Amino acid sequence: MTVRILVPVDSSATTAHTIAAIIAHRERFPDPLLLLHVIDVERFAYRMIPDFQREMIRQSALKAGEQLLRGLQLQLLEAGLQAEVRLESGAPRQLVCRIANDEAFDLLILGRRGSGEIRDVLFGTVANYALHNVRCPVLLF
Repeated sequence: MTVRILVPVDSSATTAHTIAAIIAHRERFPDPLLLLHVIDVERFAYRMIPDFQREMIRQSALKAGEQLLRGLQLQLLEAGLQAEVRLESGAPRQLVCRIANDEAFDLLILGRRGSGEIRDVLFGTVANYALHNVRCPVLLF
């Protein structure tokens, strides 16, 4: 039986820390991991941006997301870990949970921003949301 591990990533220092922790404990993680980057479409909903500029921004975000995923994939490969990559568009909190649940992942690995527990509860984070909405275990770094 193959253990399926989902690792949502972005361009933050939190992701860098999470990837470093995975590499530091690489013997505990089976291959391959799935690196998921979600382009937050809610950020493109600003009404003052013309449609043609929204499309340019979306295309730029897709390109940046692909570069991010390839860079992280290479970093893991150099450390001896195999990783698949996946780029999606949507609301990150909901999409991460839906993918983890619908595709029967066995583990979700997330970085926690550490912005403070009260802030996390009031404003929400992907990690906080996932803890309450996925059926698989969640490992927080």
